[in-house]
Amino acid sequence: MAKRLREKSAARKENADKRPSATAKYVRISPDKVRIVLDVIRGKKYEEALAILKFTRKAACEPLIKLLNSAAANAENNLNMDKSTLYVAECYANAGPILKRIRARAKGSAARINKRTSHITIVLDEAKAE
Repeated sequence: MAKRLREKSAARKENADKRPSATAKYVRISPDKVRIVLDVIRGKKYEEALAILKFTRKAACEPLIKLLNSAAANAENNLNMDKSTLYVAECYANAGPILKRIRARAKGSAARINKRTSHITIVLDEAKAE
């Protein structure tokens, strides 16, 4: 029994993604709004993606700048990669838990307000030398 668990654990570590990444969970912004910005930076070089985020006027840009810098720091400190060779390989925003609130309406009734949260992930990778 224990031998099989050790083998499975070793296989899981071997097949693990070796690319630097960063995840922000429970970000208080709708995933649809985040995906609009993520579609712009997907596939871009690290410096170019950072410049795009700094000059884009969207609410999602502030947490994405922090997340992109965190992923780059993970690449530099943990995997000894150079920031100038990095590019955004994958980026996606999944839905987190929804905070359900109510707003008072006419005749004593109430309307539901859904305050959505996001789990955002950015995966970087090294560009191939040409």
